[in-house]
Amino acid sequence: MAKRLFTSESVTEGHPDKLCDQISDAVLDAALTNDPTSRVACETYSTTGLIIIGGEITSRGLIDYETLARKTVEEIGYAGPDAGGFDAHTCGVLVCVKGQSPDISQGVTTAKEHRDKGSSDEFDKVGAGDQGLMFGFACDETPELMPLPISLSHKLALKLTEVRKKGILPYLRPDGKTQVTVEYDENNKPKRIDAIVISTQHAGTINGKTSDADLQKIIDTDLKELVVKPFTKELGQLFDKETKYFINPSGRFVIGGPQGDAGLTGRKIIVDTYGGYARHGGGAFSGKDPTKVDRSACYAARHIAKNVVGAGLARHCEVQVSYAIGVARPISINVSTFGTGKMKDEVLGDIINQVFDMRPLAIIQKFNLNNLPKLNKGLFYRNTAAYGHFGRPDLNLPWEALDKVEELKKAAGSACAVA
Repeated sequence: MAKRLFTSESVTEGHPDKLCDQISDAVLDAALTNDPTSRVACETYSTTGLIIIGGEITSRGLIDYETLARKTVEEIGYAGPDAGGFDAHTCGVLVCVKGQSPDISQGVTTAKEHRDKGSSDEFDKVGAGDQGLMFGFACDETPELMPLPISLSHKLALKLTEVRKKGILPYLRPDGKTQVTVEYDENNKPKRIDAIVISTQHAGTINGKTSDADLQKIIDTDLKELVVKPFTKELGQLFDKETKYFINPSGRFVIGGPQGDAGLTGRKIIVDTYGGYARHGGGAFSGKDPTKVDRSACYAARHIAKNVVGAGLARHCEVQVSYAIGVARPISINVSTFGTGKMKDEVLGDIINQVFDMRPLAIIQKFNLNNLPKLNKGLFYRNTAAYGHFGRPDLNLPWEALDKVEELKKAAGSACAVA
């Protein structure tokens, strides 16, 4: 019988797309720190020797785009002639930013419920920043209630960056990718780790060696010992002698980052979420202020799904929500538990509607989204722009809180009693 395999990938902060995500979110952090009512839609493009920042931004604070871009690139690790072909100090930075369209602004500032119906409800005041559909997901495969393939991929990417930045493997450069394939059993539970793939940018000379064969041998040995091995201890029962390892399978990887490939904000939406394990509505996160439901509603949907699984109401939970631009109340909310729920999905959907408010202003206030950068010394959203927006025990993300578990259990108990 064929194996049931599922694969997810992650990338390091030096990947050209992730570099752009981090610059866009650094701009968002700066705007919201100076003016929590800022409207931001910031896109970044990078290529050899050049960064271009564009978009629509309305803020009462001053934003030093060039300094933010250079500082972000330098902190990632691209600084100096030996940093991997891209240099924060010498690259060009072009800025092409204008204000938010007044047509969009009026629909967000005063939602249809207020304009047409005269609603006095505070949460009816702010309309969704765009139409669209968003998904949130959780499952019981890991302590952080994330799918194992993407969870382990992120941890490997973080470890790869850690050994580089701490100087443990000084020959590593910022660009890198990780990938994990998990085999599942007949009950859709992780059975074993089938394959690990790691590709990392590196110096052209390591310990005096320059041949591709010598470099490959050093990198293979070091990454298996210092990047992979810590997780074979943590997840020992899932690794076995049949687990396959592919370390820099293409061979030489000296040219990387924006010098090797152009980067663009929003091109790693599957890395940012659930590694393809759950559905995706198509909208990116980075560079968008919280009125953009592409971002904030995905955070809220993850919060719902995680609390449902945390409450033991399902092993897997996916929540979809949709909006119309300029309208506060969602057009639809749907829940799927894929046969793992303790009750019918329709009943669980009714409970979710009772417990959670998915209007944009309710989400913003629930998680304090407009004030998080200022409360964290000007650095919050940029930290989410690499290694995933969900299941991050290294970050204090409000949408990851299991603060609705008891309320859900109580509501579920009442629903079952009525049934």
